[in-house]
Amino acid sequence: MDENIERLIIRIKELEHELRDKLAGKQEAFLYRLDRGTVHFEEEVRKRHKKLIKRLRSYISEASLLNILTVPLIWGCLPPALLMDFTATIYQIVCFPVYGIPRVRRRQYIIIDRHALGYLNIIEKINCLYCGYFNGLISYIQEIAARTEQYWCPIKHARRLNSIHNRYKYFFDYGDGEEYRRKLEEVRRAFDDIAAEQERKGEGH
Repeated sequence: MDENIERLIIRIKELEHELRDKLAGKQEAFLYRLDRGTVHFEEEVRKRHKKLIKRLRSYISEASLLNILTVPLIWGCLPPALLMDFTATIYQIVCFPVYGIPRVRRRQYIIIDRHALGYLNIIEKINCLYCGYFNGLISYIQEIAARTEQYWCPIKHARRLNSIHNRYKYFFDYGDGEEYRRKLEEVRRAFDDIAAEQERKGEGH
């Protein structure tokens, strides 16, 4: 791998860890703690949150009519999303052991926790649950697809991408046929970083 690219990747990783640390620091600022994935607010904070709940009548009456009319279309995306979730999960359960690819841990991508916020009314809680599921699902499926791509077609694109997944750094340069033929099997097995990250987090296998 090009040394400049490798340095950039290392810097990106450092910034990601720094961002996670900054976000974790918000727990102290907003007086909550995480215990085995469950959010716990202090009693004083819970009381303040209850005072901030917007009543359903006000929430609905103040909503834009166009927003209300789009609700069936938004929720119409849920059935295909559930099917995609099921299909992608079954796919990796069956195929990843065959390819020697480590499984993607679904719970690391689909995070449902905003329903614990006491200042949200029931509609807002449902909306947040839906958004957390849908966006987490997209990240989860992208990671499954990225690991699959690393195995079957680890070649960079000639054109610039708007978004680059985290496996792209292992891909061969576009047009470098010699390196592709020489190191394809090596790249197909280059998932040691995932095992190391899981070990660092104490997750095991």
